[in-house]
Amino acid sequence: MSAATTEQTGTEHRLATPAAADVTAPLRNLSRVPWGRMRDSRGSAAAVPSLLNLLARGEEAVARTALAELRERICQYGFVVEQATAPTVPFLWEIARLPHAACRAGVLDLLRNIAEARQWELTARSYPKLLHQGEDWVGWERQARRAVRADRHLLAPLLTENDPELATAASALARTLHM
Repeated sequence: MSAATTEQTGTEHRLATPAAADVTAPLRNLSRVPWGRMRDSRGSAAAVPSLLNLLARGEEAVARTALAELRERICQYGFVVEQATAPTVPFLWEIARLPHAACRAGVLDLLRNIAEARQWELTARSYPKLLHQGEDWVGWERQARRAVRADRHLLAPLLTENDPELATAASALARTLHM
């Protein structure tokens, strides 16, 4: 997966995701996403590319720290997504498929959390005015879930990995995606 290119139409960013991860140049398309113009839970999403790079290339301790911060920024509390979540998803799929990347199971857990996220949608049912606020939280949540589902075909090889933690995380994500 996961070379992600963006096409901007209004305020929406759509991702095109090639099928194969490039293990020689992982995350090479990070610069094509306008991160500085998007929000994460802390404000500007400009730090997301650095966190993704640390996660893809860092040693385990560095990768764990990067994953924890990334999780807080794009899927806070494990269920609150942000504007930058959907554009981050293709890169998470790419990292999960990199054999040398640390924290691959944690990345799959984060993808599962994103796929299950319905905080804004459920809140909008009780408080419909949320749909008419300045931000499109419900739309961001739906886009993030669609982004996870769009590349679900990439999960199949991870289900048979020799690493039991990775295989367990892959199975949990497969159940969430009804595979």
